[in-house]
Amino acid sequence: MGKQATKSAQATRTNLLNVPYGDGEGEKLDIYFPEAGSEGDSLGVSNLLQFSAIALKRKHVIVQMRRPGLEVPRSRGLCVMCKDESAFMVNPLTAQGVAVVVVAYDIAPKGSLGRMVDQVARSVAFVQKRYPCNEGIYLCGHSAGAHLAAMMLLVNWTEHGVTCNLKGFFLLSGIYDLEPLVHIFWKEPLLLTPEDAQRTSPQWLLEAAPRRPADPACHVLVIVGQYDSPEFRRQSREFYQGPHRSLAQMFSEPRTLCRGGWKASFEELQDVDHFEIVWKLTQKDYGLNQIILKTIFQDGL
Repeated sequence: MGKQATKSAQATRTNLLNVPYGDGEGEKLDIYFPEAGSEGDSLGVSNLLQFSAIALKRKHVIVQMRRPGLEVPRSRGLCVMCKDESAFMVNPLTAQGVAVVVVAYDIAPKGSLGRMVDQVARSVAFVQKRYPCNEGIYLCGHSAGAHLAAMMLLVNWTEHGVTCNLKGFFLLSGIYDLEPLVHIFWKEPLLLTPEDAQRTSPQWLLEAAPRRPADPACHVLVIVGQYDSPEFRRQSREFYQGPHRSLAQMFSEPRTLCRGGWKASFEELQDVDHFEIVWKLTQKDYGLNQIILKTIFQDGL
């Protein structure tokens, strides 16, 4: 499914592939430009490569984190999907004038969670620097990719030398509290310790966020499938609104998006499981694509 979607995107969309955003071997990203004649197109396709920075001057950019080696579906096994298998949303979104960037980074055991978070932050900063006149950058991640996208809520972008024009986050069936995973991944490949879980759990780190988004209208959408496993459903809802708890616990347990003052919403997509929620992004009429496009173009008004 992913390979077919990526082959189609590469064959039918103007693109730049394997663009380095850092010096590491795995630090590459693919950029897919809006289709000629789409709502956001301002230059002909023949000019997009030569004038790519100008071509995106009036475009929205969505940055998609492909999933690293941290999947915890029914089997509790590892599912590794590379950048070259993750261009699900390219064709439906570029047809509407949205540039799509698919990011790769080092997976376990080569990459620790801390390294993955740093690589994703540097990739976002790279896109902002390359296309400084973008009308908005939106981050999208699925499963463990949603965890990495959520970690970008906590980044101090001045440390990366940019002010990122972040307009929205699409967090699909994500993991936001890593503590329950410690007993699964305390051995290879992640060597996840309780300390690592605390340092890289956006659910807990929101309390220490250095600042709110520069744009107070930045929208965080937490999305889960109707047939996702109970743990993904629980974590998604609690990241959005917090667990049911006593008044005393509210001051000792982590903030979630709603209590932290973020502009957030929660969506449960009907009739999809953990994998179908992202596989169906290839379909232009898929409800999630409509949610993404509505959010992008309403924010752009």
